[in-house]
Amino acid sequence: MTALVIGCGVSGLSSGIRLLEAGIPTEIWTREPALKTTSSVAAAFWYPYKVYPAELILTWAEATYNELSRLADTPSSGVTMRESLEIFPDSTPDPWWSGIVSSFRPATADELPVGYADGCAFYSPIAEMPIYLTYLQQRFEELGGKVQLRPVDSIAQVLDYHDAVVNCAGLGARQLIGDPTMIPIRGQIVRVSQVGVERLLIDERNSDGLTYIVPRSNDCVLGGTSESGAESTEPQALTAADILTRCISREPRLVDAMVLEHRVGLRPGRPAVRVEIDPNVSKTLLVHNYGHGGAGVTLSWGCADRVTELVLRHR
Repeated sequence: MTALVIGCGVSGLSSGIRLLEAGIPTEIWTREPALKTTSSVAAAFWYPYKVYPAELILTWAEATYNELSRLADTPSSGVTMRESLEIFPDSTPDPWWSGIVSSFRPATADELPVGYADGCAFYSPIAEMPIYLTYLQQRFEELGGKVQLRPVDSIAQVLDYHDAVVNCAGLGARQLIGDPTMIPIRGQIVRVSQVGVERLLIDERNSDGLTYIVPRSNDCVLGGTSESGAESTEPQALTAADILTRCISREPRLVDAMVLEHRVGLRPGRPAVRVEIDPNVSKTLLVHNYGHGGAGVTLSWGCADRVTELVLRHR
């Protein structure tokens, strides 16, 4: 059996690695190199965001948390573990995923910014995507896989030449297989210089908009936006200014940070993550792995495990 993975983002590369580890010769076809995919824009910290349904993805999120935690011991992976603080304006129940993170705890009063009534702290893996995607591709190739810049415009064009096809096309699944449920969720970020920030901050529920501060080795990623249905990948100056204002209000040290870059990515939104065998295709095994919303990194290894399980059943 041989397999073809469509897409070279974090889902495609993770799936390709797991298939090769299972002994299945695998190649990846992609329209864009890994460092130009939507994954490359991601702030890329483990956090189940804009992904549904919770009962389906809990196992995948836990498996990915555990794998990323292990990768944090490999410096070349670009993955680190950092303490994370999520803050809430009002008293808030523990998030639905709290039970799978052993470090989870309530935030103390002195950890909360002025105006916030509640919060939680936990250790979260952060993947510096330029480093992490390069690491994944190298790992894939060292296992014998090959990445080809070959766009796939129709799923029909690849079904006759492979025993198994894994669709990790992300938002591209709208055209590739005609999935009308796919919705772009526009996310804009500002990348700034590192000014000594060590702890990740998440403020998802404040009325002034989704805000997060993701510290990395040499920079910080500041966000963000969550605009369902928006298609533009051009950074907007007013949005960038608003992101900076919001982040500085939560972390005053950022006032001294130098702006390095503005980026926009389109998260692949869907009412439910799709990881399953396509029942309408018979001549080739077609496995879908897309619709991860804002949790592509968060679900990547768990979904890759599931993809591999489905392929092995038909080996």
